[in-house]
Amino acid sequence: MSEKRRAEIEAKRAKLAELRKARADRQKADVERRTSESGAPSVARRDVDDLVSSLIGINSRGDSAAVSPASSVPGTPSLGHISLPGPSALSASGRLSRQSDGTSDTRLSLGTTLIQSQNGATESVMDREMTPRMVPDLIDIEQELFELPQKERVIYNKEVQTMDVESEPEVVNEDEIRERIIREREAAEAERIAHEQELEAESKKLDEEIAQEIREMTEEEKLSIFAAPEFLDFIEQSTKIIQRALNDHYDYIRDYTIGSESGPEASEGRLKSICAFYDERHTKNRSITDVDWSPKYPELSCASYNKNPAAINEPDGIVAVWNLHLLERPEFIFHSQSDVLSVTFSPFHSNLVFGGTYSGQILLWDTRSKHLPVLKTPLSAAGHTHPVYAMQMVGTQNAHNLITSSTDGTVCSWLVDMLAQPQETLELVHAGHNKTSEVAITALNFPDNETTTFWVGTEEGNVYQANRYDRAGAKAGLNSYDVYKGHAGPVMGVHFHPLVGPVDFSDLFLSCSVDWTVKLWRAKSLAKPSTAVTHVPPLYSFDEADDYVYDVKWHPTHPALFGTVDGAGKFDVWNLNHDTEVPVVSTTVGSGRALNKLRWERKDGRRAAVGGSDGRLYIYDIGDMALPRESEWTDMQRTVANMVSGGAHANGIGDDSARVVAGR
Repeated sequence: MSEKRRAEIEAKRAKLAELRKARADRQKADVERRTSESGAPSVARRDVDDLVSSLIGINSRGDSAAVSPASSVPGTPSLGHISLPGPSALSASGRLSRQSDGTSDTRLSLGTTLIQSQNGATESVMDREMTPRMVPDLIDIEQELFELPQKERVIYNKEVQTMDVESEPEVVNEDEIRERIIREREAAEAERIAHEQELEAESKKLDEEIAQEIREMTEEEKLSIFAAPEFLDFIEQSTKIIQRALNDHYDYIRDYTIGSESGPEASEGRLKSICAFYDERHTKNRSITDVDWSPKYPELSCASYNKNPAAINEPDGIVAVWNLHLLERPEFIFHSQSDVLSVTFSPFHSNLVFGGTYSGQILLWDTRSKHLPVLKTPLSAAGHTHPVYAMQMVGTQNAHNLITSSTDGTVCSWLVDMLAQPQETLELVHAGHNKTSEVAITALNFPDNETTTFWVGTEEGNVYQANRYDRAGAKAGLNSYDVYKGHAGPVMGVHFHPLVGPVDFSDLFLSCSVDWTVKLWRAKSLAKPSTAVTHVPPLYSFDEADDYVYDVKWHPTHPALFGTVDGAGKFDVWNLNHDTEVPVVSTTVGSGRALNKLRWERKDGRRAAVGGSDGRLYIYDIGDMALPRESEWTDMQRTVANMVSGGAHANGIGDDSARVVAGR
C-alpha cells in the first residue's frame, strides 16, 4: 500500500515540477519581453544623463586623478615602478619571510618625489602627501594536517595462547524474549503508521499546491479559444481523422483458420452497394448533376449539386468531395453562386476541381483552399453565357486544356491557370436548321489520344463531329455533312470506347437519349470526310429501358462492359459478349428516383458512382465482372462483326413494320 502511495506522490511531485517549470518559463518570457520593450528608453535615459553631466561639469566617467594623483604630476614615477627598500627576500617555499615585518616602515618614503636632471644630479626635493599602496604582509605558517597512527605491536606468549576462558551459560528467559518481540512489533507498527501519516500529509500538501498552480479558466477565455480559427481548423481535421478510423470496417478479430464461404459480394453477376453519401446540412433538397472520381486517390469522388429552393441563404450550387473512409460528411465542400451542372477532377493536378455552372461561368476550386473558387471566368461574351453541361480535360501533363461547351453552341478552350478569357472560342453552327443556326450542345466527348476532333450530342437528337482546328480535308467547326441520326429526343450522354487492350475499339461510341434508348455507333474515318449530307446509322440499339436514359459509360478496363442509368432509378450493367438484348445485372438504386449520372472508377473500374436526383451519391462494387479474360477482346470483335453483318432489321433500327425491340 505504501509503495502505491509513494508512486502517486512521486507522480504528483513530477506534475508539480512541470507546472512550476511552465510558470517559470512564462515569467522568464515576460521578463524578456519587458526588457526588450524597455531597452530603448534606457538608452535614451543614459543619453540624457550624459548631457546633464556635461552641462554641470561632472565627469561621468569618474575622477581618475583621485585614484592615481601621481600620474598627473610630471616626473612622478608610477607606483608600479617603485622598488621597495629593505631586505624583503623570498623564502624557498615562494612565500615572503618574516624579515618583511621590520621593513614595513620604509613604505612611507613614497611621499617624497625626486626630480632629476638629464645628467643624473638632484636639483630639488619636493614633498607631497600621498596615499601609498598597501603591501600585504606575508607570514609563514606551519601546521600539521594529519598524524600517522603508531603501529601497534602485538606480542604473543604461551599463556595468552593456551589460557582457558570460562564462561557461564546464558540463561534464556522466554518472557523477556516474548516482551522484546512484542516491543519490536509495536515499534515497527508505530513507525509504519507514522510513515503513512507523513505520506498522507505530503500528498495533501502536493494536492493543494497543484490546485493553486492550476487555475480554472473563465467563460470569456473559453469562448475566445473556441472561436479561434486555429482551434476550429484543428477540430475539423482531427474529427475527420477519427471518423475515418471509425468507418474502417475491417474485421480485426477475423479467424483465418476457418474457411469462409463466398458471399454474394464475391460472386460474379452481383452488384454490392458500398455506401450512399448524403449530408443533411449541405445536400438536402438538392439533386446531383454530375459525378467524377479522383485520378490520384481512388477513395475520393466528387459530385455537383443544383440549388436548394428551400434555403435562400445557402449558395445556389455546391460541389462535395466524398471519401469512402468518411461516410458521415464530405471531405470538402465548395460553393458557387450558380447551379453547378458539370464537374471534373484535373487528371494532372489532384488538388484542382473544375465546375461548369448554369450561368455559364467556369469555376476552379483548390482542395488546399477554402470553400470559394480560387479562379473563375467572367460573366461576359468572351466566354459562355449559357449553361455548361459538358467539359473535358485533354492533352498531356505539360500541355493540356479544359474544353467546355454550352447550349448556345459555343465550345471554349481554357488554360488551367488563366480563366480570365478563353484561349480559343469555337461557334458550332448548322446552316440546315430552320429557326436558328446554333447547335444546342448537351454532351461532348473526345476519343482517347485525340485533342482536335470531338463529337457532340445535341438537343435535336443528332450527334455531330467537330474540329477545333483546320485539318486535311476538314475545316474548324461543325461537320454538318456527317449526321449521326438515330435518336428521337435530346441526347443526354456520349462516350467513346477507351483505348485499352490488344484490340483498338476507340472508333466505337455509345449515346443515350430521352427516347429510352442507348445506341452503339462507329465513328467515320477522319481521312474520308463526306462532301454531301450523309446520315450515319447506329450499329445497334439497346431498347431495354422503360424511362429516360440519362447517362451511359464504357467500362475503363473491360472491352465489352458498359453501364447505364435511367429515370426509373435503375442501374444496368451490360456485357456485349454475354448478351446484347438484356443487361447482365440490373438493380433499382435507393428509393427508385431518377439517376442522373454514372462514372466508373478510373483505375480498375471495380466501383461505380451513381448520382441521384434525391441528392445521394451511391457507390457500387461490381466484383469480378470488372476483371476481363484474355479472350474478351476477340469475343468483342466477333460481337461487333455480328452487329455489322446482321443488318438494320436484326438490331432494331430498321423500318417500324419490321422493328425488333431488343430485350422485349
